[in-house]
Amino acid sequence: MADESVLAVYNHTTITDSKKKNPFAKNLGRAQIIRGGAIIEVVNSKQAKLAEEAGACAITISESHNGGDVLRMVDPSLIKEIKRSVNIPVIAKSRIGHFVEAQILESIGVDYIDENEILTPADDQNFINKRNFRVPFLCGCQGLGEALRRIREGASLIRTQGDVIGNGDIVDLVRNVRSIMGEIRVLNNMDDDEVFAFAKKISAPYDLVIQTKQLGRLPVVHFASGGIVTPADAALMMQLGCDGVFIGSEVFMNSDPYNSVRSIVRAVMHYNDPHVLAECGRGAGGRDF
Repeated sequence: MADESVLAVYNHTTITDSKKKNPFAKNLGRAQIIRGGAIIEVVNSKQAKLAEEAGACAITISESHNGGDVLRMVDPSLIKEIKRSVNIPVIAKSRIGHFVEAQILESIGVDYIDENEILTPADDQNFINKRNFRVPFLCGCQGLGEALRRIREGASLIRTQGDVIGNGDIVDLVRNVRSIMGEIRVLNNMDDDEVFAFAKKISAPYDLVIQTKQLGRLPVVHFASGGIVTPADAALMMQLGCDGVFIGSEVFMNSDPYNSVRSIVRAVMHYNDPHVLAECGRGAGGRDF
């Protein structure tokens, strides 16, 4: 793929806004690699190896927090240890607006940087200018306007966020995903002269709103995160139109974590086949549907 100022890429469709050279096009292409898979949150190399063996498309690293009010970037030594233990892409989190944490993560060779809203923000006014980096970024959102603003800043992958407490409640995630998909359907039926007012209403860049209308979907890879604990949860997100799912580290807190991860991976791959989903759900996570 040419290294040009690409604003959207989906399958083999690429949309550009200029001939200015920057790494965003390559980052969009790298985000496509993990499309259609399950990303598993891990806290150590043992969990990372298990996730890889179970078929995860990537892992995202978190850290066990023993008190304290501020959540920061994971210790770089832990990231390096986990990177050495697996051969699948590794995602590490930075705080919102903390471009120095992002610089550190890029320097140690992570595959993707998650500018994560669950960590304590470092800047309550500004996000990282992600186009200054040669590593793909992913960002969370709860609505279409927020998603498109993050893409304008350089996000190559969008993560619609639901439950952040880790209690397995999927209702917030379903609400947010349905909201985004619903707004896109409304946008698809608009006359071109109505798009200006719609872009203003959701506080989104007009050109990205137009691209979303043309594509009929977000112009980057779109994952779901928060409250997904069963194969059925994962399949629901895929059927609602997402490109993949994030699974929290809670999946390891049962008697057979390998089977739990493997069942969710299979559910993402066969999300439209209820017979396969029934097999995936049997005993996954120590429970049945």
